[in-house]
Amino acid sequence: NDPYSRDHAIEEVRPHTASYILPEAVETFIRYFHRHVRQKNLPEIQTMYDIHFNKHSERYYKTQPWPSEDIVTGIVGEDPLFIILYKELYYRHIYARLQPDVDQRVQSYFNYCDLFNTILSDEEPVNLILPNQWLWDIIDEFIYQYQSYTQFRCKLGKKTEDEREQLKQAPQVWNVHSVLNVLHSLVEKSNVIQQLWAEAGESERASGEIGNETLYRSLGYFSLIGLLRLHCHLGDYHQALKVMDKVDISKKSLSATVPTCRVTTFYYIGFAYLMMRRHPDAIRTFCSILVYLQRTKMLMQGKQSYQYDQVVKQTEQMYSLLALALTFCPQTIDESVNAVLQDKFGERMHRLAAGDDKTFTDLFSFACPKFLSPNLPSLDAPPSSDAYMESYFIQLNIFMSEVHQQGLIHVIRSYLKLYTSMPIAKMAAFLEMTEPEFRTHLLRYKHKMCTPVWKSGSPLSGEMTSSAGTDFYIDGDMIHIADTNVVRPYGEYFVRQINKVQAINHQLQKETDHSRPYRAP
Repeated sequence: NDPYSRDHAIEEVRPHTASYILPEAVETFIRYFHRHVRQKNLPEIQTMYDIHFNKHSERYYKTQPWPSEDIVTGIVGEDPLFIILYKELYYRHIYARLQPDVDQRVQSYFNYCDLFNTILSDEEPVNLILPNQWLWDIIDEFIYQYQSYTQFRCKLGKKTEDEREQLKQAPQVWNVHSVLNVLHSLVEKSNVIQQLWAEAGESERASGEIGNETLYRSLGYFSLIGLLRLHCHLGDYHQALKVMDKVDISKKSLSATVPTCRVTTFYYIGFAYLMMRRHPDAIRTFCSILVYLQRTKMLMQGKQSYQYDQVVKQTEQMYSLLALALTFCPQTIDESVNAVLQDKFGERMHRLAAGDDKTFTDLFSFACPKFLSPNLPSLDAPPSSDAYMESYFIQLNIFMSEVHQQGLIHVIRSYLKLYTSMPIAKMAAFLEMTEPEFRTHLLRYKHKMCTPVWKSGSPLSGEMTSSAGTDFYIDGDMIHIADTNVVRPYGEYFVRQINKVQAINHQLQKETDHSRPYRAP
């Protein structure tokens, strides 16, 4: 039932190796995939990439790799660019369903080098068009394979002598500088930053001839998202948000055309805000994307299985991070998101409020990205069982340090809500601490609850705002408390709902009047 198999009977059949029998459906797929790529038939490329490649992978190559480069060359002839694209899918399939060995990791890196050199080296735009989903997947998989190689490279205790020798022969493979260089080169080649900075009417002129090409513009935009992700993996959260300075992530942006890209973008922006102690912005970011995911859940279920699985996992991670952020900065959130949060994490949120270190550690470990070190251990160094976890422990210690610093803030907030004024000595006695010690905790409360809150512009911008909900000032030996929470305008909400009901009733009345049979007077 494949739509591209109707002309298969008249296609020339080239011989294959005696040791490998290629299924007829797969050969037909490769022929037509090659034809549509050369003809730049975008709808057919998207269908074959999104549907047929995954269908054949599930049917024929669930436990083995796709046909080798030589077999595909025997089918389509000499076409270097198509072979590079095919190998990108070939190695991605190995990473997704099998376990790549050292040679496959190295060869996949060199294939990405060939692909990006082809795109970047020529002064004229490359004669190629690919769907946005595939372009995003190229950038996303490129960073994932770097992450996978770095973790593999750090696990020296599990390496055989042959694997160590293979790694020594390719010291520059998957180097962090080469990965960063590729992403920055794609951004520069596409002039995407100039397009984002330019006004709507000036973007075409700012992009230049190459930047006007969809391939380059999309790769440049997705590379900025890739830099956001990579800097979060490396623990540089300020730089991660800085690369997003002028990136549009609204519902009309390029990221909105690729759901997995949109989810990834919000996940890493929210995580960067959380680690920078900008909890209100982290909550806003997570709630925004979680509401979007609730409304588009049925649409996402029709995507490729691995894409849907990735979105499901990141959704669970964002709910975990939202629970952590709300523990630091309690506030009212969207009712639908709060209902899911209470259902999934209600008990754990109570333990978080009680300051349970294990719950904080477990949620952070599940929800954080895979942290990487740019400095890999020497292959001649004695094996260490936790070398690949070193970056994770550094970030975990930073996070838990913040948890411990805010340990008493939740308790102090609960006492402040009960009174309008009280002697400092009396409240210190409630908390079983000395008056000077309690004053120190009050100053810490003021400091921790005052953070930049984004209003508009760059993700790093923001106005210093108190997110405490309960403010206070000290006059001599007395502490005076004021509730600063803004009462929600429930009246406006009910007025809007009443107007909607009246509009529906009016419409129903009109339809009822039109449906009544006509009676002569």
